Amino acid sequence: MGAVQGELRIYLGAAPGVGKTYAMLEEAHRRAERGTDVVVALVETHGRKHTAAMIGELETVPRREMTYRGSGFTEMDLDAVLARKPEVAVVDELAHTNVPGSRHEKRHQDVRALLDAGISVLTTVNVQHLESLNDVVAGITGVEQRETVPDAVVRAAEQVELVDMTPEALRRRMAHGNVYPPEKIDAALGNWFRTGNLTALRELALLWLADRVDEELGRYRADHGIDATWETRERVVVALAGGPEGETLIRRASRIAARSGSADVLAVHVTRSDGLAGSDPAVLARQRVLVESLGGSYHQVSGADVPRALLEFARGVNATQIVLGVSSRGRFEQLFSAGVGVTTTILSGSIDVHLVTHERAGRAGRPGRVPPALSRGRRIAGFGVALTGLPLLTGVLLALPDPPLINDILLFLVSVVGVALIGGLWPALVAAVLGSMLLNWFFTPPYGAFAIAREENLLALGIFVVVAVSVSWVVDKAARTTRQAAEASAEAQTLATVAGGVLRGQRPLLALLDRLRETFGLDSVALLENGTTVAEVGVPNLRPADAHMTVHAGETETVLLSGRTLEASDRRVVEAFAAQAAVALRQERLAAEAATAKPLAEANRMRTALLAAVSHDLRTPLASAKAAVASLRSPDVQFDDEDRVELLATADESLDKLSRLVANLLDMSRLQTGALGVTAIEMGAEDVVPMALEDLGPQARQVALRVPDDLPLLRADPGLLERVLVNLIGNALRYSPPDRPPMITGSSHGEVVELRVIDHGPGIPADRWDDVFLPFQRLGDRDNHTGVGLGLALSRGLTEAMGGTLTPDETPGGGLTMILALPVAVP
Repeated sequence: MGAVQGELRIYLGAAPGVGKTYAMLEEAHRRAERGTDVVVALVETHGRKHTAAMIGELETVPRREMTYRGSGFTEMDLDAVLARKPEVAVVDELAHTNVPGSRHEKRHQDVRALLDAGISVLTTVNVQHLESLNDVVAGITGVEQRETVPDAVVRAAEQVELVDMTPEALRRRMAHGNVYPPEKIDAALGNWFRTGNLTALRELALLWLADRVDEELGRYRADHGIDATWETRERVVVALAGGPEGETLIRRASRIAARSGSADVLAVHVTRSDGLAGSDPAVLARQRVLVESLGGSYHQVSGADVPRALLEFARGVNATQIVLGVSSRGRFEQLFSAGVGVTTTILSGSIDVHLVTHERAGRAGRPGRVPPALSRGRRIAGFGVALTGLPLLTGVLLALPDPPLINDILLFLVSVVGVALIGGLWPALVAAVLGSMLLNWFFTPPYGAFAIAREENLLALGIFVVVAVSVSWVVDKAARTTRQAAEASAEAQTLATVAGGVLRGQRPLLALLDRLRETFGLDSVALLENGTTVAEVGVPNLRPADAHMTVHAGETETVLLSGRTLEASDRRVVEAFAAQAAVALRQERLAAEAATAKPLAEANRMRTALLAAVSHDLRTPLASAKAAVASLRSPDVQFDDEDRVELLATADESLDKLSRLVANLLDMSRLQTGALGVTAIEMGAEDVVPMALEDLGPQARQVALRVPDDLPLLRADPGLLERVLVNLIGNALRYSPPDRPPMITGSSHGEVVELRVIDHGPGIPADRWDDVFLPFQRLGDRDNHTGVGLGLALSRGLTEAMGGTLTPDETPGGGLTMILALPVAVP
C-alpha cells in the first residue's frame, strides 16, 4: 500500500488583509490543543503585529536563507519540514513563486510534496491569484497579478474556507494601520482597496466558491447514483422547438426565475439525431441572443427521443423547473401521439413542468405542399416503365410453357421495385395496381376474367399487392430522406463557412453580408436599422423598393437582397444569415465602444497611479527638503558650519530629486498627448555622453567610457538624448555592485549608432524585459524612495520620439544591457 496522503485545507480571501493568515493560525492552535503535532513551516506576517503575535508558542521551522543575484532571500525549508515530518504544516501564500535555486518553482509544488509525504497542510490564497480569474481581476483593478496558482490545485483541496469581510470593514482595518504601514495607507485606499474593487473581488470569491460547492454536490450525486433533483439552487430549463413561440417561453422562464430569486435560466434545443428536424436556424439564433440578453445560457443537445433527451439534460444540470410550449399539433394528430409536453410531464418525476400556451397552440396550420422526392424526369420515366414494361413482361411470361404462379408474382414484384427505384412512389403504385390486374386476368383461373377461383391464389395476389405498395413507400421514403439530408448538409456547410469567414474577418458584418451575396449570386445586400442603411455590399444605394427580398434580422434590423428572387427553400438559410448579421452589428458596436473606453480606462489607470506616486514618492523629497529648511530656521537649535552645510546639501539634493520627478511626469504627459517638441540635429555621441555623466555628479566618475571618437554623426535632440542617458546610466549605477561599475560603449551598424549602457547587477529575466518600460513600474526595486518608476518608460518614449529604439539585453556574466540605437545623420 502507498503512503497516506495528507489533507489540504485552504483559506480563500478576496483581498489582502481580510484575515486569512489569522484564521489559519487559529485553526493551527485548535489542532495543537487537541494534541495534533503542528509546526509553522512558513507564515508571512507582512509587519502585522496581531498576525505575528498569533503564531504564539507554535513550533516554527527556521527558513532557508538563499542568495540570488547578489541579494538575500528566505524561503520555506522544505527538506527540514519533511525531515521533521509533523502531522500538520502551516504554509502561507500558496501562489508564491520560489526564489530560483529552490527545489520547486512554485510554493504549491512544495505543498504537494508535503501532502505526498502524508503531511496535512493549512494554507492561504487570495482570489486574484487564481489562474482562471487573473484577467478578470486585472480588468477590475488595473493590476495584473504575476503570481498565480492553477484552479485545479485549489479545487483539489479537501476543504476551502472563505474568509469574508465587507469592503467597509476592510477599509477601516486599513485606516487603522492593521494591514499596511502608515506611509502606504493613502495610496492603497485610493488604488487597489477602493470600495468598488473590493465589492467586485468579494463577489468573484463567493461565485468561485459557489461553483466549487456545486461541483462537489454533482460528484456526490454521481458517486451515490442519485438521479432525483435536489432543490439546492433553482434552475429553470426552457425547451425551444425552433418556432416563433420560443420568445414567449424564454420571457416566461425569465419571469419564473426572477420570482425565485437568483435562479439560472438555461435554454435548450433538442435536435433529432438524424439532423433532419424542421427547426429554423434563424429563429434559434434570435432566441439565443434573447436568452443571453436576459442573463441565461443557450444549449443544444441531440437525441432521437426529444422528451427523454430534454429530461436527461435537465437532470444533468440539476434543474428544478422546465418550461414547455403547449403542442401546436391538431387534435387528430394528438390521438396517435401524446406529444413532447405530455410525455415530458409524465416522465419528469420531481421536476416541475410548466406548459405555457401561445398563439400557435393547437393550431398546427395546414401543412404546405411536400415537394416530391425525385425529379420530374424520373417520375415520368417511372410511369413509362410501368405502362410499357409490365405488358412486355406479361407477353414474355405467356410465351413460356405454363410457369408456376409464384414465379409470375415474383417477377412482377421485381418489376414494381424497379419502377419504384426509377420513379418513386406514384409510378410504383400504378405498377402495383397494373401488375395485380395483369396477374389476375392472365395467370389466375378463371383466365380472361377478373375473378379468382382458388383461395391460395387470392392470398398470393394479396401478398403481392401489400409487398409492392410497402416496397414502393420505403423506396420513396428513402429517396425523400436522402434529399433532405443533402439539403441539411448543404445548409450546414454554408452556415459553417459563414461562421468561419466571420471569425477570421476583421469586419465580421461586412464579411457576413458579402458571403451572403456570393452564396446566392446576388447583386447587392444591405442591412438596415430603423430604415437607415448601416452596412452594404455590392451595388450601392439599395432601397427597399428595389429589393427582391426583405428579411427581418431583429427587432429593428432588416436585410435587403437584390439581384434575383430566391426560392422558398433558400429562405431559411437567408434568415440565418440575417440573424447573424444583427448579432455582428451589435458586436461591432460593442467592440467600438470597448475601443473608445480603453483609452479612458488607461488614462484612469495612469491617473490613479500618478495620484499614488504624488501622494508618496513626491512627498518624500519634499518632506526631506522642508525638514532641512525648517531645522535651519529653527531658533531653538544652534548648528555649526558643518551641520549647516550638510542640511543645505540635503535640501538641495531633495529639491533636485523633486525637480527631476516633476520633469519626468511632465515629459511623460507630453509624450502621451503628442505635445513633446523634438528638435533633431547632427551631433556626435562622444560629445553628449560626457555631458550626461557630468549631470550625474561624482558618482558617475566610476563609469567606464568606451565610445570611439570616429563614430558617425547621429541625428537626435541633444537635450532629450542627454535625459535618456542620465536615466539609463543612473539605473546602471543603482544596480551595479561597487566592485564592477557600469560601462558605456559605442559602435555603428549600418544606418544606426548604438550606445550600450552595461551593468553587472542582478539583471531581469528575459520574459519580463517589456515590463520595465511600463509607467509607474519599479521592477525588482524594493526601495520606494527612488522615484515613481517613470525613468525607463520615459527613456523609451523619448528615444522613439527621436526615431530610435531602446531595447534590453542580457549582460554576459550577469546583469542588464540597455541598447540605445539612433539613426545616423544623412550627409
